[in-house]
Amino acid sequence: MGNSQYGIETKKLAEYASEIKEVAAAGIQVALVIGGGNIFRGLKGTDEGYDRVQGDYMGMLATVINCLAMQSALENMDVKCQVFSGIPIDNLCKAMTRRRALDALAKGRVIIIAGGTGNPYFTTDSAAALRALEIKADVLLKGTRVDGVYTDDPEKNKNAKMFDKLTFDEAYEKRLNVMDMTAFTLCKENKLPIIVFNMNTKGNLQKIVSGAKTGTIIT
Repeated sequence: MGNSQYGIETKKLAEYASEIKEVAAAGIQVALVIGGGNIFRGLKGTDEGYDRVQGDYMGMLATVINCLAMQSALENMDVKCQVFSGIPIDNLCKAMTRRRALDALAKGRVIIIAGGTGNPYFTTDSAAALRALEIKADVLLKGTRVDGVYTDDPEKNKNAKMFDKLTFDEAYEKRLNVMDMTAFTLCKENKLPIIVFNMNTKGNLQKIVSGAKTGTIIT
């Protein structure tokens, strides 16, 4: 949403697409799981009148909007990509299956996975962990607004210190808010490393895939 309160800022969308294009051009297989909070926060009544299940389904549909926007931005840059969804919407995107996703990656396409897990009560974090495991990803990259994992919220506490690396157990013992517990446990049990990085710093994505020290790695 860039500098807006909600919605999609086309400038920010193009910036992200450019970063992804650079990585994909280097031969890196890329799968994106995109949330929908930027749209959902703009809906009146999200704090009243909607029960949890209904609200979760609305949020999942918001992720579809974001994923279609990213698809358009990437295609405008001549990047081949395909959208899959945990909630199948035949006219827009195919249902997410492991076989379809792996086939698209093998063909050199960036894949964009919408619709969360397709079920209420699961966050985008959980969807990202699940999809990463399904496609046997080497690493799960979590893009945030801050540079990594800190001892406290760096947007509120200027004295918060950033960790360069952590183990899953250390992150749990220190009660650090890396991801929601379902997602975090999925990664821990399946030994899938997580890198938390600032997605708004230009070049960070390229640094990570080239092996440069960026963000916080959790193993």
